[in-house]
Amino acid sequence: QVQLVESGGGLVQAGGSLRLSCAASGRTFSSYAMGWFRQAPGEEREFVAAISWIGSSTYYADSVKGRFTISRDNAKNMVYLQMNLLKPEDTAVYYCATGPRDIRTKSSLYNYWGQGTQVTVSS
Repeated sequence: QVQLVESGGGLVQAGGSLRLSCAASGRTFSSYAMGWFRQAPGEEREFVAAISWIGSSTYYADSVKGRFTISRDNAKNMVYLQMNLLKPEDTAVYYCATGPRDIRTKSSLYNYWGQGTQVTVSS
């Protein structure tokens, strides 16, 4: 069993920054890729960013490229999402997830999910 717990969400003005954290436990964290997804009200869950098991490779959705940075600390079983230059359209519940060995963008390929953390960006 894998447990993922997100934190760091909140309310921020457009142009501001937030850093999301995801604490993982329950299995060999460092052997699997990690991803961040988000879901806005009335919308489907969408891919945001992913990082390889060792942290050497990352991949971003076009909508966040250049503004968001995903990173991980395998010694601490943590993954992070640094979000800069936030826009109102970034408002969503953000989820961390794990499952595949390699970077994947499809949510169906991720087996384990956190409960989500709300990010609200005001204009």
